[in-house]
Amino acid sequence: MKRSTVVQLSAIAGVAAVGAAVALGLPQPDASAATNVASGFASQNGGTSGGAGGAVVKATTGTQIHEALCKRAASDTPITIQVEGTINHGNTTKVSGDSCNTAADRIELKEISNVTIVGVGAGATFDQLGIHIRDSSNIVVQNVTVKNVKKSGSPLSNGGDAISMESTVRNVWVDHSTLEASGGESEGFDGLFDMKDDTQFVTLSYSILKNSGRGGLIGSSETDTGNSFITFHHNKYENLDSRTPLLRGGVAHIFNNHYVKLNESGINSRAGAKAKVDNNYFQDSKDVLGTFYTSAAGTWHTSGNVLDNVTWSAKASEYNPAGPSMASTTSVSVPYTFALDTAACVPTVVAATAGAGKGLKVSDGKCAVTSTPTTAPTTAPATVPTTAPTTAPTTAPTSGPTTSPTTVPSGTNLSLGAGTDGSGKASGTSYGNVRDGKVSTFWSPNGATGDVSIKWSTATKVARVNIVEASGSSIGSYQILNGTTGAVLKSGTGPGVITIPATSLTKLTFKITSSSGTPKVAEFETYAS
Repeated sequence: MKRSTVVQLSAIAGVAAVGAAVALGLPQPDASAATNVASGFASQNGGTSGGAGGAVVKATTGTQIHEALCKRAASDTPITIQVEGTINHGNTTKVSGDSCNTAADRIELKEISNVTIVGVGAGATFDQLGIHIRDSSNIVVQNVTVKNVKKSGSPLSNGGDAISMESTVRNVWVDHSTLEASGGESEGFDGLFDMKDDTQFVTLSYSILKNSGRGGLIGSSETDTGNSFITFHHNKYENLDSRTPLLRGGVAHIFNNHYVKLNESGINSRAGAKAKVDNNYFQDSKDVLGTFYTSAAGTWHTSGNVLDNVTWSAKASEYNPAGPSMASTTSVSVPYTFALDTAACVPTVVAATAGAGKGLKVSDGKCAVTSTPTTAPTTAPATVPTTAPTTAPTTAPTSGPTTSPTTVPSGTNLSLGAGTDGSGKASGTSYGNVRDGKVSTFWSPNGATGDVSIKWSTATKVARVNIVEASGSSIGSYQILNGTTGAVLKSGTGPGVITIPATSLTKLTFKITSSSGTPKVAEFETYAS
């Protein structure tokens, strides 16, 4: 039955925390990105600053974007690329170099870090050409339009995704952008915003996703559940059939979005996913939240949402709508501060702020829109760091730990035979070197900070860690994290034996938050006691 009245659900509206409202201005033809401060989960794990502090270059073709990446001194040299005009297959070619790995049929951000792509002047439109982020970290995409990317028909690009991320991607912020198609899978299109194969710490904010069969996914299959810590806020989803988004495992925070005309289903939490769904406005839509098209259930934590003319289907064995009550089935907390607009004003706020060419305006968290003057610096501020740790100390000693025990633990090193991944690796190093039992091999990050993780296929109890440095290493501050939940288990300085609360987990992360030189981890040993 249609519901023609506005229904307020779990009306816990208002400000959850402070600090999310940052006034931004419209970039002018010579302006770089107006902000390097990411929100949501992209503000965690060291933060997402893109190319802040690096060179600022201009591009009017896809080839020039690739050239800018390839001419850097290294694959992690910070750079802001100001883009204007239409980028398409006709002006995008593959460019080769030591600091890039590009392709002719997409904007390829592969095996790189510390990059901002920002639309300036009259704006930037990527026409039938997708943006692909792979094995990369600390990427900002802002104030661009990506449209009509196809996986079948002609021309082809990026598997049919407007923006996609895959294979160990960390810290991406897509902001004030417009992603659109002109049909569904049968017309040759796929997702607008897809993440898979170990993608974490991503925020999509103040953007428009429209006119597509699929909004986007987190996880490519029911077994691809290592993608997590994704925030969606102040976006408009309009005329989409499904996947707004589809979540397979992991944690997502979805707040202050305006959903209009979701034709088949909306937020699809499945395969153990946890969705925190706060103060969104759902309008003229069907089955806006639930577990759909699978028996592998996910969960949700809801508050303050508005349902305006939303209909619900009956439950079935592989179709479990959350409505009409949309009651919570789990509890989810997030580690960052944010401000919630009341759901009733979300359509007005999102209409004034979301999408490319809107002046990078944002909400003040109190149902008002803010902006700064329409001028911005022509170069990134010299004082902005290329990474932005959110919790690490600003200075740290470069010597070993002051309180950690020094005796190597007895028992089995649980890292031997386990899996590994990380935020990025310097040339000639490997994640697997930290668990090969050899002090002669090592992993180094793509700079002074980064993280490396040990992974197990089943939950494994860990109580102590031994970090062994290679010769010439310089580890400053660190955090030991539960790699699945992001919880900080221990903080300290230097290498050595580290005692943590005994925890059963499938992923343990050693995160270097400061160093005075090049960190080199020879072994990341883990022990049950």
